Amino acid sequence: MWRRIQNVRIKTKIMIICLTVIILPAFVMTINSHYSSERLLEYNYTKLLNDLSKQTNIRIDEFLKEIEKITLLASNGLSGSLSATQEGSYPIQDLLRDGGRQNENAAYNILMNYIMMKDRVFSIYLYNLNGGPDLFVSPNQPINNEHKATSELWFKKFMHTSDRTITLTTRIDKQLKNNVLAVSHARKIYDMASGRLLGVIVVSIDIKFIEIVNSNLQEALRSRFMIVDENDKIVYNVDDRLIGTLFRDNVRPDESANIVVTNPLSQQEWTTYLYMPLDELTAEGKILGRNLFTLAFVMSVFAAIISIFLSNVITRPIKKLMNNIRLVEKGQFEQVEDIHSRDEIGHLSTRFNKMSHELKRLVERVQQEEIEKAAVEMRALHSQINPHFLYNTLGSVKWMASMQKADKIVDMTEALILMLRYATRSDGDLVSIREEMNNVINYIAIQKVRYYDSLQVRYEIEDKLLDYLMPKMILQPIIENAIFHGLAEIEEEGCIIIRVQSKGSDITIEISDNGVGMDEETIQSLMKSWSDAYGGTQGIGLHNVQRRIQLHFGRSYGIGVDSKLGEGTTFTIMLPQVARLPENEVS
Repeated sequence: MWRRIQNVRIKTKIMIICLTVIILPAFVMTINSHYSSERLLEYNYTKLLNDLSKQTNIRIDEFLKEIEKITLLASNGLSGSLSATQEGSYPIQDLLRDGGRQNENAAYNILMNYIMMKDRVFSIYLYNLNGGPDLFVSPNQPINNEHKATSELWFKKFMHTSDRTITLTTRIDKQLKNNVLAVSHARKIYDMASGRLLGVIVVSIDIKFIEIVNSNLQEALRSRFMIVDENDKIVYNVDDRLIGTLFRDNVRPDESANIVVTNPLSQQEWTTYLYMPLDELTAEGKILGRNLFTLAFVMSVFAAIISIFLSNVITRPIKKLMNNIRLVEKGQFEQVEDIHSRDEIGHLSTRFNKMSHELKRLVERVQQEEIEKAAVEMRALHSQINPHFLYNTLGSVKWMASMQKADKIVDMTEALILMLRYATRSDGDLVSIREEMNNVINYIAIQKVRYYDSLQVRYEIEDKLLDYLMPKMILQPIIENAIFHGLAEIEEEGCIIIRVQSKGSDITIEISDNGVGMDEETIQSLMKSWSDAYGGTQGIGLHNVQRRIQLHFGRSYGIGVDSKLGEGTTFTIMLPQVARLPENEVS
């Protein structure tokens, strides 16, 4: 998994990180806000329903109080102003006790005025138990005069109890022809003088009064408003068919799927229920949730755009840097572009450009050295002559000189043959000091013939150093330089001293002459020529010697020169002590 992540491009990583950092919190906040808003909606609607239910209960209680009030005043006496009458004036009791048209009219007018002031939802029945006529007052519903309430079961039970009042839950008011569902309150009326039972007053209120009370509720909520009595029977429901049935068996709302608010009435042992399905609440929550998710989607799109822009800003210079690296790999240094940025990538690009410029110079230097090496090899090839042809020719010259008794020519030819054989050996570039000194002796022999024995050479060599190794053909160019540039211009006999001695763990070889010497400027010019490409006017002489020594042993070894004008010159070669490996150790 980690390897797969490592293989993902930086641009993709940046986009993933940006999207994760922005979108994940946005969606978490959106989901949290969605659920929080649903809980808040549920809380607010619960509070709203509770307030509506309480307000409705207050108005229902007011109507029930009015029922009880009218029965109470009727038993104690009512005046035209709907207040207690003056002492000794009881129109309702007078009607029940004495009858008479005047008492009936007085009682009817008082009750009718009261009903008219209460939106005409009341019906008042006065049942005379003293043998006189009953009085029925109902301004909106026709009266069923044939019905005798005294034959109803509730009336009979009420008469056999000592209760002064009774409240009847919702039932069909049979005293009305239209069979209206009503809630009734009945009170016994006693004679204020004798205490004898005169009759019963019943105030019946149409159950539809609750619809008047609920007029401030929405239509959907009206259908979900119910009143249940202490026996769990439905007192009120919009559906009249449910009234009188058990609440728990029919329409009791499931509290897990609804917001249910209950409040008790103060006048009766009734409880009002008001509920709202959570589905309707969820509908509003869905609208809010849709808005939240739309906002989250817009934020996600914005985050994607920002992440793409940001990843491009960061990775664009990286891509340029990678392109520059590919160009350098192909050797196309001239096409490397500068990255104009002041951040870390810009600094990295600047350092890389510097490195590529250095690499370009190094490559050009290596190419130049390869060209120089090829040129040197070409010159070496041009200077090579078939050694067998030379050996045969020199052998013929030696034989002819011997036949003519020319001993000098014989010795010179013999020395030249030995030098050529030594120079053309292909057994490695390192030889023993002994072999190199033999080659020097042969070279001196030739030069002595040339200068008619006016050249003297003295050897001061530590024998123990003769078997150490050194580069081949490095002494002859120095001796040649001493003869041609140092001794050739003096009149007295020239002398060369060759010293080979140890110096710590190194070997020093000194070649001294008593020639014309050099001034300081000439010495500096000579040393500078050793670092030139071809050794200046020295060709492959001293320059080649210096370069070969340092290629073999490093820059701490090489040639040193010490000279004074008119006194001679000393060349000092510093070499490490390199012993020849025994034959059984040579791989």
